Amino acid sequence: MNTSVKEILELSVSDRLQIVGDSWNSIAADSAKLPISDDLRLELDRRLEAYEKDPKAGVIWEDLETRLIKSR
Repeated sequence: MNTSVKEILELSVSDRLQIVGDSWNSIAADSAKLPISDDLRLELDRRLEAYEKDPKAGVIWEDLETRLIKSR
């Protein structure tokens, strides 16, 4: 791809959002190739263990989002 940033910025917002979405999807598809630090791995393991001990202690994103929006 030989498109410059300047050319991308000249596109419509809709087209730029499409590029962002496509880029993000390609990154997500390759995310297994991304290294994570030992500290991050430990934190993820800690959170998974906490969830497995008490799955009801957390909240689902939709509920948290609703609470956050209402608190504004």
